[in-house]
Amino acid sequence: MMEKDTLDDLFESLKGEFDINEPNSGHENRFLDKLNAGELTLTESKRSSGFNWKPFLAVAASLVICLSVFTTINNDPEAMDLASVSPELSETQDFFTATIEAELKKLNQERSPLTDQVITDALNRIELLEKDYQNLKNDLTESNNDQRVIHAMINNFQNRIDILNTVLEQIETIKQLKHNSNEPKNTI
Repeated sequence: MMEKDTLDDLFESLKGEFDINEPNSGHENRFLDKLNAGELTLTESKRSSGFNWKPFLAVAASLVICLSVFTTINNDPEAMDLASVSPELSETQDFFTATIEAELKKLNQERSPLTDQVITDALNRIELLEKDYQNLKNDLTESNNDQRVIHAMINNFQNRIDILNTVLEQIETIKQLKHNSNEPKNTI
């Protein structure tokens, strides 16, 4: 409502300043002649250039964008891991990695309909820890080898191994229970 009052006030203040006279005779024809002349000039200028640069400019712009993205990706420093901190931590990382791979092989060999859900749950937890480890690698790079990050990375490896060992123990228990339930009951 306030805007309407403001507009009414504006028109009231401009009263008598509007050009309300009729244009001279032939105004419409002169206007159309000028409009048509402008279109002819525009059409002739398009024909005279003969070459359309727009597609090439679009391709060039695309190439510039691709190159800038490529160089940005290549200039990012690679995230550090334990191996990049010291030779001792490199050995530690190799040990944990080899142990985890061996435990994963054992786990996958134990896959059966009875153990499938337990193994799937464990692999999901391992995957979450792996994502956390990737974040820790970035943190290590940003923190310039902060000892707290290094300890968190080692704990991450230990947690993965603990999960794998626990699941392998659960699988042994499941197999033992199945074996015991399949034994004939000797009752006298």
